[in-house]
Amino acid sequence: MAIVEARDLTRVYGSGNTAVTALDGVSISVDAGEFVAVMGPSGCGKSTLLNLLGGLDSPTSGEIEIDGRLVSGMTDDEMTKLRRRRFGFVFQFFNLIPVLSAVENAALPLLLDGVSPADSHSRAAEWLARVGLADRMNNRPDQLSGGQQQRVAVARALVTDPALLLADEPTGNLDSRSSEDVAGLLKQASDEWGRAILMVTHDPRIAAHAHRIVFMTDGRIVDDTRIAGSEEARVAMEKVGLL
Repeated sequence: MAIVEARDLTRVYGSGNTAVTALDGVSISVDAGEFVAVMGPSGCGKSTLLNLLGGLDSPTSGEIEIDGRLVSGMTDDEMTKLRRRRFGFVFQFFNLIPVLSAVENAALPLLLDGVSPADSHSRAAEWLARVGLADRMNNRPDQLSGGQQQRVAVARALVTDPALLLADEPTGNLDSRSSEDVAGLLKQASDEWGRAILMVTHDPRIAAHAHRIVFMTDGRIVDDTRIAGSEEARVAMEKVGLL
């Protein structure tokens, strides 16, 4: 079953001679428990697609369904609740609050949704343990490595038990070892914890962890390939000229 489905999405910024088409008739769906990587050159529309599917921006035309319901029919309050409860977001630069501990950062989405502080703390601690940070719960971001900070961000994204995780270059600010660790964690979230994941990445090694790789150029999807490991990922990337 598709957690999110987009049909003929177009996003145009500006108007007249200055209009820029960031997305041009994109259709894509992501099923429960599926890990999809989106690749392509800079400016091809990858992040725009992620923002539209996450409700952070609105399409110029086209439709988006979440859990079978059209986003266009939702009120602002309904969309806010949907983002808070059904989506998790992971960003390149972690976006942690510097003065809060790891467990306080991870608990924030629950607190914002009205969950009691005690329950929020307990659930955040559980997820930090799952991502390998049981011994770093009381550390602030400046006391953690980049890889550890991104693990906190992943725990924060998963703490509400979302159906869909949206990750925008989640390893773009990490060294190669930490990148592999975070990519493996996202694959675990898909394979073991049943989360659908849509990840934008420029790194072929990270994309190889996904079940599918979607390639974009000039605001359009030019290829959508199911893979089973790094060799199939390499072949798919060669086909579209990324290797």
